[in-house]
Amino acid sequence: MSEHALDVGLADFTQHVLEESKHRPVVVDFWAPWCGPCKSLKPILEKLAAEYGGKFLLAKINSDENQELATRYGVRGIPSVKAFVDGEAVDEFSGALPEGEVRAFLDRLVPGPVDELRRQAAEARMAGDAAAALQWLADASKIDPDHLGVRLDAAEIMLDLNEADEVRRLIGSLPDDADPRMPALKARLQFMGVADEDEAALRARVRANENDLEARLKLANLLVATERYEAGMDELLEIVRRDRGFGDDVGRKTLLSVFNLLGGDEPVSHYRRLLASVLN
Repeated sequence: MSEHALDVGLADFTQHVLEESKHRPVVVDFWAPWCGPCKSLKPILEKLAAEYGGKFLLAKINSDENQELATRYGVRGIPSVKAFVDGEAVDEFSGALPEGEVRAFLDRLVPGPVDELRRQAAEARMAGDAAAALQWLADASKIDPDHLGVRLDAAEIMLDLNEADEVRRLIGSLPDDADPRMPALKARLQFMGVADEDEAALRARVRANENDLEARLKLANLLVATERYEAGMDELLEIVRRDRGFGDDVGRKTLLSVFNLLGGDEPVSHYRRLLASVLN
């Protein structure tokens, strides 16, 4: 038996499956001694657990001895294989599949080189190192030039850097339904297009003249485009306070567009109340 495969029961299921799956995928094989197909699938799973070298853990559960677990996870026939990530079952198959199909199942589950590079890019972005993040994504793109996730990751960073032209190149031809992130990215790109000035210059204009509502509007759009939503909404509220009729009520209308972009998050509820108080 590989060090990456072990027998699991009810007593240690939480430890070896639910908790372990927060660190790497866990593949659970529900089997029984009398099951013929189980005997052909088991060595395939054990072989691949060893071959993948710890990228996933194989947890083998005798369903006859652990009927509570089998019932809990809806096992109706065996062998039944279920994959866990972050404490939740995320994928499964039933029956004894050939090795190629089992390998394909695992490849969907186990992060590949592109996924690892995207993870490193996300960490660099969180640390404020946009240049490093873009380099990781460039390396990922060399492996898979058409990877949609890599392109959208890069587009998000480029928006942070106010690189609207590059974002248009990356996502301009993609339909809104290409990825759940697309509508928000395109909305942010539209806000950036309204800004069309340097942030420092816009802030200087507002400092010089607090009633320069055109500068406030452009600054608000730029802040929203770079995901500084609350700061952007503050500027839009200020426009509404100072001149409700400015630009055909553009302050309020733009604020409503930000609400639509953000959905039902708590900041939206807070700013809806602030807007209502300003309008009353």
